[in-house]
Amino acid sequence: MARIDTYNFSKERALVRVDFNVPLDNNTLEVMDDTRIKAAVPTINKILNDGGSVVLMSHCGRPKSGPENRFSLKHLVETIEQLVGVKVHFSEEIVTEKSFEKSSTLPMGEILLLENLRFDPREKAGNIDFSKALSKHGDVYVNDAFGTAHRAHASTSVIAEEFPEDKMFGYLIEKEVESVSTLMKSGDRPIAAIIGGAKVSSKINIINNLLEKIDILIIGGGMTYTFAKAQGGNIGDSVVEDGHLETARKILKTAAEKNIEVIIPVDSVIASSFSNEAETQVVATKNIPAGWMGLDVGPKTISDVHKALSKSKTILWNGPMGVFEMTNFVKGTYEAAKSIVSATQNGAFSLVGGGDSVAAINLFGLSKEVSHVSTGGGAMLEFLEGKELPGIKAIMS
Repeated sequence: MARIDTYNFSKERALVRVDFNVPLDNNTLEVMDDTRIKAAVPTINKILNDGGSVVLMSHCGRPKSGPENRFSLKHLVETIEQLVGVKVHFSEEIVTEKSFEKSSTLPMGEILLLENLRFDPREKAGNIDFSKALSKHGDVYVNDAFGTAHRAHASTSVIAEEFPEDKMFGYLIEKEVESVSTLMKSGDRPIAAIIGGAKVSSKINIINNLLEKIDILIIGGGMTYTFAKAQGGNIGDSVVEDGHLETARKILKTAAEKNIEVIIPVDSVIASSFSNEAETQVVATKNIPAGWMGLDVGPKTISDVHKALSKSKTILWNGPMGVFEMTNFVKGTYEAAKSIVSATQNGAFSLVGGGDSVAAINLFGLSKEVSHVSTGGGAMLEFLEGKELPGIKAIMS
């Protein structure tokens, strides 16, 4: 496997799979959040600075039956040009003679963006002929789309076979792989994991895999109340998965056997309804009255979490502590984020992964204050579960 840092792209056309699945304004179709485009800039710049050219390919949205203007990548051209500072050509076709002519005559130092790959159903199908055709656009293949690394699509895994020697990760995926490896294989101890979110069922595999690695498990979000009820607590009208009470008990039993410190919120900010305007009070998590629901953690839990993270040397954050989208229930998540930042400043390695955690750290303006923020929601979750990601395996094999 080649490495992007040591590869010389001079006079080479680099075919780069990026994740430009970005939100577009419903009316103007302008890019509303350029985070994922910015994440690919270091890889693009490396190739251009070496004296190579770049052919970008990506998907955007979920087109159902062929081309749809609202998902066309032509709407991204201006944003890419602004971020990279280089002319970006656009191909309305993906694998036609016209598109091949554009890529084959692309001047070194310039960029060509292909149309949305998912306008062709062969992309998601992992069609070999489609991947062979795509490979004609480049002399070397670079996968920098971690957000789709868990998909065995034509442009993310199958295509790598067409570049047996000249294939590599971009800087973004390299950082993602290194960050998870630091957490799962070589992290300094103690290792803490904050696992939040609404459902235990969606995090079972992650938690079970982490129990082989971590020293501290911090439970947050809606799943708090499944654990609380599993321990005999009264949780009022809080969200709960009654079918996974035994799952919660097994997790706690395994953690105890492995001497893992488990922090389950001892107090909660409860509300009379699921509303930012609801009446609120702070009570013990295991003593929530009927008609009330837990929507955030309380001050004692915030203190417990801070103490645990303060002594941690490696930290994973996956899932909020409460309904942070509502201002009256944001404090638990915000304070957890601040504690992670503080630990990072004191030398800890911190990885923020999972859509809601990423949304929260960005909302608080703290994304630059942690070690790494993952760009891949589903890919990161599967990686943490210990699953083999097709897009990663294709480059490393």
